[in-house]
Amino acid sequence: MDIITDASAILAVIVDEPERAGIIEMTAGHNLMGPGSIPWEIGNAFTSMLKQHRLEIEEVKRGLIIFQSIPIRYLAVDLDNAVSIAHANNLYAYDAYFLDCASRHSAPLLTLDRQLRRAADKIGVHILEI
Repeated sequence: MDIITDASAILAVIVDEPERAGIIEMTAGHNLMGPGSIPWEIGNAFTSMLKQHRLEIEEVKRGLIIFQSIPIRYLAVDLDNAVSIAHANNLYAYDAYFLDCASRHSAPLLTLDRQLRRAADKIGVHILEI
């Protein structure tokens, strides 16, 4: 099965959040996919954690190595569709990219983001429950 995953789910695995085991179990043997913006979102999240003193630079560097080892198929985004989704659901375009990918590829969405989950439910994208 193809699964659209967002940065929140990936980061939960990398930084050992409580949802980690469930995410790994749920995605084992499946294909992870998402928009090509995922690496930039991961980088942004890690720099935010550095600024908040949640992680040290060496932890971030190890996290980036882990991230690069996760097999993710990056998908092109239909920007027109994504902007329409963002507008209709009061989202940023970066969040709508995941919904665009999930809807166009008929794949469930894996996210820990509540607002993204609500929007996915509203537009009929299946959400994987963790």
